Amino acid sequence: MTDRPSGEDANEDVLLHRDGNVSVVTFNKPDILNAIDSRCHDALIARLHEADADPDTGAIVLTGKGRAFSAGGDIRNMGKRPLVERVNHRDWDLTYQILSIEKPLVAMVNGAAIGLGLTIALLCDCVYASRDAKLGDTHVRFGLVAGDGCAVTLPLLIGPHRAKELMMSGRLFTGAEAEQLGIVNHAVAADELTTQTMAFAHDLASQPAFAVRATKALINRHVRASVHEVLDAGLAWERMSMRMPEHAEAVAQQSKRK
Repeated sequence: MTDRPSGEDANEDVLLHRDGNVSVVTFNKPDILNAIDSRCHDALIARLHEADADPDTGAIVLTGKGRAFSAGGDIRNMGKRPLVERVNHRDWDLTYQILSIEKPLVAMVNGAAIGLGLTIALLCDCVYASRDAKLGDTHVRFGLVAGDGCAVTLPLLIGPHRAKELMMSGRLFTGAEAEQLGIVNHAVAADELTTQTMAFAHDLASQPAFAVRATKALINRHVRASVHEVLDAGLAWERMSMRMPEHAEAVAQQSKRK
C-alpha cells in the first residue's frame, strides 16, 4: 500500500490511500488516540468524499492509526466552545455526510472507539473490530447527553433496552462483547483484523456496483428515518448539557487525571 500525495502537511489528521480497488481512510492522530476536533471532522468528510468520487474505488475502509480507532471528541477543546454556534452542528453534518457516501463503507476498529468514535464506526455499513478493542459511549460520564449519533444507531442494532443500559451507564465493552450483542458484524484477533477486513472490502468492491450501492441506500432509509427523528433533539440537549456545572466538573476531573 502506498499513500497518495495529499497536500503540503505530512502529518495530516486523516490519510487516504488505495489498495487495489479499495480505498483506506485513516485517522492520523495516534498521539491523542485519534481524538476528533473540528479540523479532523472536515478532513474526514473530505477524505470520504474523495474516495467515493474515485472511479477506481469500489469500497472504502475507515480505520485509525496506532492504538485507537478514535477516542471520540478531543477533551482538550471541551469547555472552550462559544455560546453562539452554527445552526447545523458539525456532528449533524458529519452524520449526514457519512450516510451520503454511495460506496460500501467498512469500519475497521483496530482499538478504542469511544463516544463520537463509536458513532462514526456504527454509521458505516459493516463493522469489523479487534476482539480486545474497547468500545462505548461515555458521554454521561462527562456530564453530557449522548446526542451525537449513538442514540440513533444503537437502538436500531440492539433495541432500546440494551441501548439505554449501555448509554446511561457509559460503560465500556470489548469488541468480542459487541459482536455477541450485535453491535459489530465480526470481532477477530488483532493480528487478523486487517486481513479479514480487507478481504471483505475487496469482495464488496468486486460485486456489481449499482446493485450494491442501491441496496445500501435502500437500507439506509431506515437509518435516515431514525436520524430525522432523533438527531436534532439529541444535539440540542447535548449542547444544553455542555452548560451544566456537572459537565465542567467532569472535564476538570478528567484533565487532572491526565
